[in-house]
Amino acid sequence: MRTVSNTIGAGGATPPATVKVWDPFVRIFHWSLASLFVLAYATGDDIERVHVAAGYAIAGLLASRVVWGFIGPQHARFSNFVHPPREVFAYLRDMAMLRAPRYIGHNPAGGAMIVALLVALVGTCVTGYMMTTDAYWGSKLVEHIHEFLANLTVGLVVAHVLGVLIASFEHRENLVASMISGRKRAAD
Repeated sequence: MRTVSNTIGAGGATPPATVKVWDPFVRIFHWSLASLFVLAYATGDDIERVHVAAGYAIAGLLASRVVWGFIGPQHARFSNFVHPPREVFAYLRDMAMLRAPRYIGHNPAGGAMIVALLVALVGTCVTGYMMTTDAYWGSKLVEHIHEFLANLTVGLVVAHVLGVLIASFEHRENLVASMISGRKRAAD
């Protein structure tokens, strides 16, 4: 679907056509997950009630996103953005050389990052839940795995943000704004 504006922008230029890419569920999921993860991470040892509530909310969001990855619109579906490792590495190589192709939806590296973040967060939620059960209450091993996965997630988030900044620069588009508006510039 292409939207063309009849308005004239600054300097008499016609604004570029845009397409709807990110549906409201994906955008709300993304920003809610980011906010809840920051809350959970910040309250880890200090405010247990808030930490646990944020963890359960994250688990609910993750379950919803997995379902949406199979039934959601085109760009939300895993089949649209999960690529084989060779494609991911080829894309990363091209990205490092500033010649990566532009994707309307997630690029192969972005798709791999989504899978990595989902796996790390599911693991964090599962180990967090395990620590509340009688079987694993006080287990240092489970606690260490939980903390490792949470810290791994922080590292993945940093890599994700760097990837978004590089792709935004390389393709001259504001990917953060598109995750707010849901729209991206139409094909070049």
